[in-house]
Amino acid sequence: MNRTVGSAHGRGITTLTLDSPANRNALSAGLVGELRAALAAAGADPEVRALVLTHAGTTFCSGADLKSPCDPADFLALLREITELPQPVVARVTGHVRAGGLGLLGACDIAAAGPDSTYAFTETHLGVVPAVISAPLLPRLDPRAAARYFLTAEPFDAAEAARIGLLTAHGEDVDEVLEPVLAGLRKAGPQALAATKRLLTAPVRAALDQDGEALTALSAQHFSSAEALEGISARFDRRDPAWAR
Repeated sequence: MNRTVGSAHGRGITTLTLDSPANRNALSAGLVGELRAALAAAGADPEVRALVLTHAGTTFCSGADLKSPCDPADFLALLREITELPQPVVARVTGHVRAGGLGLLGACDIAAAGPDSTYAFTETHLGVVPAVISAPLLPRLDPRAAARYFLTAEPFDAAEAARIGLLTAHGEDVDEVLEPVLAGLRKAGPQALAATKRLLTAPVRAALDQDGEALTALSAQHFSSAEALEGISARFDRRDPAWAR
């Protein structure tokens, strides 16, 4: 079986790579399961000071695998586990991020991107709702920007992503941007780092705990609707859905 998540370790940093470029690193049951297992292994390793979450191919994550989607409850668990991990998780993005992939960025503690990255909450154009990802994202995003991009599904670039709070930083060379970030994390005391992360993630963890079950149900309800069937079929057929004007 081909692995969809790669793992490498060096100088206190574990790098997890989403490695399913054939489906643009979509959130399949297999990828989500492998990522959860890799996070758990890294979290239990005392040699790991921080994690970097990155990707193979031109897309960081395209969102739900529309042919073989993961269970929304498993995706919710993944987001919880990122926020509850004692080590900081740093997203490194050089490509496109869509829908559920943006939820991964919201769960990460720090997110940096290169100039070719683009972003879009594409759910409404498919007849579904950005429900589960709203828990980690709404505490971080500018409210007016969240309303615009959640509703319209417009794409935007890295500069706008940083302005609205989705990204921590962006630049021409994402590794250059991340160099001082990772250097700072390597110098931090592990217990102090974990406690500080818990302070910072408190609003996101609270949203996941309080609203996660209802958001999971809302997501499942809309994914099984006739509107979603039409929207997803239209995406595969490369046409506008019937409701588009």
